[in-house]
Amino acid sequence: MRFLFVVLFIPAFLQAQMQQTDTSLLVASQQLLLAAKTGESVDSFIQFFDTISFVLLQQQLSTDAKAKAFWLNIYNAYTQVLLQKNPEAYKNRNNFFRNKQINIAGKKLSLDFIEHHIIRCGEWKWGLGYIQYPFPSKLAKELSLSCKDYRIHFALNCGAKSCPPIAFYNDANLDEQLNLAEKAFVKNDAVYNAEKNVAEISKIFSWFRGDFGGKKRIRKLLVYHNIIPGDTKVKLKFKKYDWALLLKAF
Repeated sequence: MRFLFVVLFIPAFLQAQMQQTDTSLLVASQQLLLAAKTGESVDSFIQFFDTISFVLLQQQLSTDAKAKAFWLNIYNAYTQVLLQKNPEAYKNRNNFFRNKQINIAGKKLSLDFIEHHIIRCGEWKWGLGYIQYPFPSKLAKELSLSCKDYRIHFALNCGAKSCPPIAFYNDANLDEQLNLAEKAFVKNDAVYNAEKNVAEISKIFSWFRGDFGGKKRIRKLLVYHNIIPGDTKVKLKFKKYDWALLLKAF
């Protein structure tokens, strides 16, 4: 019962503490994700994030680390919330990701907007990591992170079976968390066939190859994690992505 009380009433507590700490929104994003994953009510959190001011959002997400951790939590949490509410929406994934169904600080956002305009710093969804949106909106400019970080692809969970596992993120040790996410995903997913000199890796590396620095840098990443040898040019083969809906537990 104590845990339930905290989950249901922490937004009101955070609202009262807004001017005293710069981590309240980040804490709330973690609590929302926890509530979504444990089956507790998320209604108070949804209302909380909708009614905060945009100025406060910008003030509290004052560094790339804070903003990155916050938006990773928000993306993963709302994906869970939306799909638990309506799993059928996943049958049309394009609409699911592009529909503006997330209300943050009075702004209607889509999962695509959060991922590509904010977290990926304005990279076009279909540009393989090499093409930015030519005419970003004012909102995108105001919220976008300052630089890309390929490790976010090991942290974002879109609800599919092939997605990385879900974790909570915070700004204090974000680099360590993302490094661990990278290591876990690569080592669990990549497979090297020495006889054929072929490495089978996630389709994520193909869709966002520019974020990773191209195939050359992808190979270096695989060498770093001891997946492939560093003395030969290994052929990369991208696995078929399993889009089966899987709302993952911790």
